[in-house]
Amino acid sequence: MKNLSSWLITFFIIMFWGFRVIVAITGSMGTDFMVKPMDNNIEIILLFVVLLLIPFIFKRKILAGIIYLLAYGWYFGRGLLTNILALVQGETLSAFVYLDMFVSLIALTLPIVTVFDILLDKNRMKNPINKETDWFYKNEQYDRKLDERADKNNYRTL
Repeated sequence: MKNLSSWLITFFIIMFWGFRVIVAITGSMGTDFMVKPMDNNIEIILLFVVLLLIPFIFKRKILAGIIYLLAYGWYFGRGLLTNILALVQGETLSAFVYLDMFVSLIALTLPIVTVFDILLDKNRMKNPINKETDWFYKNEQYDRKLDERADKNNYRTL
């Protein structure tokens, strides 16, 4: 993760995860909060799944990004789709439903951006080139020079 965009996306994932923790806690306690969880049990399971995926997303693993996209798409996509269908049919929706739609849209945007960021990352290869250390570890001239110098150090004892 050498790009600022990758750091910001990961930071927003962690912030959104913290927001969803607050939503799950307030939903399970029955406290009034601006956003309610769609299903509290699945919300808690999803929080633990995302908590396990965050280090792998940080390490730029594509499988973690895809699982993150599928989990959030399945959970938040259902709620967003039902609200959009109700809006298209002409029902009057409250401000809380619009806020839920906005949060669901953010929840769907984050994994999509994460997957594209991982796919377009130039440093995510099997054998990445690191200019800071490869001059030492992959430099054959340095090895030859060291070998020649080591061969000339034949000290005699008297």
